[in-house]
Amino acid sequence: MVDLRGKAVLVTGASRGIGAATARVLAEAGALVGLMSRDARAISPLADELGGMVLEGDVARAADMERAVASFCDRAGRLDVLINNAGVIGPIAGTADADPDAWGQAIDINLKGVFHGIRAALPVMRSAGGGTILTVGSGAAHAPQEGWSAYCASKAGALMLTRAVDQEARADGVRAISLSPGTVATDMQAAIRDSGVNPISQLDWTVHIPPEWPARALLWMCGPGADAFLGAEISLRDEAIRRRVGLIS
Repeated sequence: MVDLRGKAVLVTGASRGIGAATARVLAEAGALVGLMSRDARAISPLADELGGMVLEGDVARAADMERAVASFCDRAGRLDVLINNAGVIGPIAGTADADPDAWGQAIDINLKGVFHGIRAALPVMRSAGGGTILTVGSGAAHAPQEGWSAYCASKAGALMLTRAVDQEARADGVRAISLSPGTVATDMQAAIRDSGVNPISQLDWTVHIPPEWPARALLWMCGPGADAFLGAEISLRDEAIRRRVGLIS
């Protein structure tokens, strides 16, 4: 297991699902964790449990992300890892029928939110001589799905941001990697199931992996074992990756 004692990690979208599981796994590895959510009440119990820091804010707003990073650095004195996890699936609708405001909100959160996080973290990491920026991506970045135009487009853009940051900041010691976790048993997957749109909604619930799996993969990605994937995307569907992370034997 990667040892994060003495490290400071900020997780966006930390109130539930992959974000909450990741905060717990990283805290167990010794990290001081900043948990960011639009609703402080939603993350306060977990932050208290983990000895972490509540960071209230909306990743879709650049000022909120800058304030969260600054507040966390004031307490921790550093920022070693940023995990861009906050994301939404909606609107689930055909492109011609999608509500423009809802479609734009998905872009604001899934794509611009990642940009805001990267933009806020890079100066801190560069001044410290390096850091790690991990983004929770999706296979939807590569394979279009009916009713998911906003989600697919935003995840494709977020993957390109990872590649761009690697080009710009690897020489400064910044590690940028994306994780495609596959289908995960979370509230988002429940919304997909309830929509009844496209084949993903028809999958049996038992095929979805638990959120602890991508959380453990993100912990592994904080360490040198993932250095071969800088500027790229790691797929948790890959059995070889699952073995390297220690999820299967």
